[in-house]
Amino acid sequence: MTSAAQSSARSHLDDLSDLELAQALAQRLAIQPKDWHRLNRDRTVRAQEQIGAALVYLLSGSPEEAEARLKQAIGWLDRSLSAPPCPTHGHRKQPGAPRATEKG
Repeated sequence: MTSAAQSSARSHLDDLSDLELAQALAQRLAIQPKDWHRLNRDRTVRAQEQIGAALVYLLSGSPEEAEARLKQAIGWLDRSLSAPPCPTHGHRKQPGAPRATEKG
């Protein structure tokens, strides 16, 4: 990035509030729906997402919500938290269970 471009970018950032900067960061760190299945179990990505959200809550005056998000981030990092299975994938049929198309 050139010096002029850096100066312009810095000037734009100076126009934003801390909350607006945090919201932009949280939006960038949030897993997009198209990437959910690829990234929902990535511990670093999930921790980043939660920390971004925590910063928004803290700057919005909701320290309890910020704390909850920070605890989730720590859970992702220390492996005490895991993603639940996707509700629309991975369901295995039990042996002998009728198919959805069968009447019974």
